[in-house]
Order: sequence, then structure tokens, then C-alpha cells
Amino acid sequence: MTRVDLNCDMGESYGAFTIGNDAAVFPFITSANIACGFHGGDPGVMRRTVLAAVQYGVAIGAHPGLPDLIGFGRREMAVTAQDVYDMVVYQVGALRAVATAASTQLRHVKPHGALYNMAAAQPVLATAIAHAIRDTDPALRLVGRAGSALIAAGRAASLITASEVFADRHYQADGALVSRSLDNAVIASVDEAVQRAIEMVRHHRVTAIDGTTIAIQADTLCVHGDAPHAPALVRELRSALASAGVDVRPLDADTAA
Repeated sequence: MTRVDLNCDMGESYGAFTIGNDAAVFPFITSANIACGFHGGDPGVMRRTVLAAVQYGVAIGAHPGLPDLIGFGRREMAVTAQDVYDMVVYQVGALRAVATAASTQLRHVKPHGALYNMAAAQPVLATAIAHAIRDTDPALRLVGRAGSALIAAGRAASLITASEVFADRHYQADGALVSRSLDNAVIASVDEAVQRAIEMVRHHRVTAIDGTTIAIQADTLCVHGDAPHAPALVRELRSALASAGVDVRPLDADTAA
């Protein structure tokens, strides 16, 4: 049976600011990428999100980003490989401590936003992330964009990797995501996003923004938690994937490598 993990970026609220509707999303996902305080999240939000994940039986992953609360971690910064290494070690370590206090553990690491996209295209940054994970806990999986430098760096560092695809984002012909600076970057239609997700998971292909069809590996399927339609999308995805004969389960229950 075809398998896939359904993940969502979670715990991105901070202070008096609420981002996303985590409570409505948790019942339908199998993995949560939890913000670690740099682009979103704070100690209390991290704790509450970890406890919610435990309550729903959802696998917990760290979601480290650039230190940019105002830009939500989606603006590129001039960072060195050492900067990236240090940021990832710091953030993964913080969430790992929160998980330990809740008598649970981290399962994976997925970079956020601009850090994710920069590392997907720049092997030196991807290697810094992979080494940070390896040196923190080599049992953690590295989640990265399918076909990107992140996946290659993870494998080179002897990490288990998971190739990620996006239900609610458009792709370029080279497999990169369409920049959020463009109006057509995000797919607003739940029906369209669901159909594209089924195509990627079942048939390992996706239609790029220029109309070309590109091959893609789908170990884990992402929905952005800050998107207004996230609760509706994860609910429809679970139903559609089941109808298509896809087994939705956490990454540590499949054979992603």
C-alpha cells in the first residue's frame, strides 16, 4: 500500500499573537513541525504544542528558522554556514528539552521558510543543517524539499531523510517552489490542492507552473498551518488519501530514506 506522512507547521503563535488554528488541524495530521522561537513560537507555545501533539498521537519535529519574527522567517538573510549550524543546534536543542519535559521525544527536523528554501538551493547551507542535526541527534530525520540539496546533504551525513511535497504550493519547472513574492505561489483552492496531492503521492508527479510535468518523490505531504484554509485542507486530504488507498502514517512508521 502507498504510504505518506501528513505534516503541518505548528506552534507558530507567540506572545499575544495567534497564528494558525492548531486545534482544528491536529486531529488530521500525523506529524507536527513545531516552531522553536526564532520565526515564531515562544516557550509557552512550544510546551502547549508539544502536549497537544502527545494528546493526538502526532509525531513531533523541530521547525527551526531564521531569527526574524517580523518577517515570519520568510525573508532571506545573509547568514554563514556556521550561523546556520549554530541556529539549528540551538533551536533543536530547545524543543528537544521541551519534549523531554513532556516525556516524549523529537522524531524529525524540518527547516522553515527562507532557511528551508536557501538550503534547498545552496549545498553549503544544507550541509550545515545536516551536520547540526547529526551532531545533536543522528537518529532524527531530516525533512527537505524533494530533489533538493537538503536531501542530498542529509544522505551524505548518514541521516535518514524524508522527501517533502506541498499540497498548497505551486512548483517551478526545476522542482523549486514558486516564490511567495508572486501572486500565484499559494494554491487557495482546497479541491485543487487535494487533487495535486493525490497526483504527487500516488503517481509521483506534479504539474509545474509552466505546464510541464515533473517527477517528484513524496514521503511526507505538507500543509502550511498559517494558511486560512489549513483546517479544511487537512480534513479533505485525509478523506481523499484514504479513498485513494493511501495509508497516512508518521514518518517513523514507513520506509522513507
